[in-house]
Amino acid sequence: MAPRTDKYYLLSLGCSKNTVDSESIAQVLHQNGMRGVETPKNAEVLIVNTCGFIDSAKQESINALRELVDGKRGKQMVIAAGCLSQRYGSTLVQEVPGLDGVIGTRRWMDIFDLVTRLRDRKHPEPLYHLPTDAKTVGLDERGVLRTSVQGASAYIKIADGCRRPCAFCAIPKIKGTAVSRPIESIVREAVHLQEQGVKEILLIAQDSTDYGYDLGLKDGLAHLLDAIVAAAPGIPWIRIMYAYPGYVTPRLMETMAKHKQILPYLDMPLQHGHRDTLLRMKRPAKIEWVYETVGKLRDMIPQLCVRTTFIVGYPGETDAEFEGLMQFVRDLQFDRVGAFKYSYEIGTPSATLADQVADEVKQERYERLMELQQGISLAKNQSFVGKTLDVLVEGHGVGEDEDGNELDEAISLGRSFRDAPEIDGYVLVEGELPVGEIVPVRVTGTTAYDLIATVDTAAPLVIQPGKVYGEGMIDLSTL
Repeated sequence: MAPRTDKYYLLSLGCSKNTVDSESIAQVLHQNGMRGVETPKNAEVLIVNTCGFIDSAKQESINALRELVDGKRGKQMVIAAGCLSQRYGSTLVQEVPGLDGVIGTRRWMDIFDLVTRLRDRKHPEPLYHLPTDAKTVGLDERGVLRTSVQGASAYIKIADGCRRPCAFCAIPKIKGTAVSRPIESIVREAVHLQEQGVKEILLIAQDSTDYGYDLGLKDGLAHLLDAIVAAAPGIPWIRIMYAYPGYVTPRLMETMAKHKQILPYLDMPLQHGHRDTLLRMKRPAKIEWVYETVGKLRDMIPQLCVRTTFIVGYPGETDAEFEGLMQFVRDLQFDRVGAFKYSYEIGTPSATLADQVADEVKQERYERLMELQQGISLAKNQSFVGKTLDVLVEGHGVGEDEDGNELDEAISLGRSFRDAPEIDGYVLVEGELPVGEIVPVRVTGTTAYDLIATVDTAAPLVIQPGKVYGEGMIDLSTL
């Protein structure tokens, strides 16, 4: 049976920002009468929204494309979209012979135009749609939402591209410079999500704290947050992702502190804790600023959860520099830490640096850093035992005893204000709680990264920052 010509299959790889782009691609196809299906065999158009950020992600994308190309039949066409396409362009067909179309990150809204051209082509040569100077946000979005709903949570992309000079990163080459979406467009989407019953909004961009710079706004992210809070008061949680060091301004701190909807959570990738390494990375290298800013944030927002990421094994990283990073982590006691071993990226300034660090050294440093953070995370988690948190319930599962045997009682899987989707920990709660609801629970135990809890029947129905509850509960009155 031949695949239907009005059907498409879309595989989205990579980060949450890519997921939003995939949702937007799907909306454009829907606007033009196409419908998505879950299996490739039932579709005419097969699309992979690729990731091209690190080697493992690139290989995953190439493997997915090859698998679809190898399985093509009839008039099926395979299109590569996203970061890998934008970065490698027409050379991608050398890696994946038989690819039909390539479309980049900057004109995803032209996906149906490319499909139409492929349908009408007279010869089997692949077609490319890879403009390098096109702005992608706020100008020609074809009326689609720049959101991705995941259960009771939703991502909103507030900007795209990046103007930072980080030596290890290819994003500016892939995405172009930073382009902010108009505040009114983002606010409309927040209101729409509120009407859908979404409980959590995550604001995402390559650099969220750069929002509004190209629009002539000072403290643009703070202005945007004020506008969202005013327009969508029914959304309990607003979470900020991807803040850039040096751009967490006093105005932004004040905005976070005064609005109970804005979670006491900040994701600020720092990448390293030693000045010399940061200088080679072309990152902000004033370590004193980090100490001062994190201290101010914690004074203003006592329950603040700070998440960051680090790269170990960056070219030229000496033993002394790595020990500086370790001391930095000991001093600042971050709530959440993600670590990556430096990955060689063709075309980035770091690729030409001397003194590349051996793989075995990278691995040893990675393990030492994560072991250090595991102890810090455990201590942070243990401080919540006996206290009450509100948890957004995401699903159900079955508990296990110490020997791995399934228990009779079900458990609910949720997240607190300290847990961003997919990258942080969970709260495991006894019993089946309503999915998509915010429920107060009392913490009874911990692991290094997760909390264990029971339903707190004595607590109010919803616990929000900005209110004070009974004795033994977390005091969020100053937020």
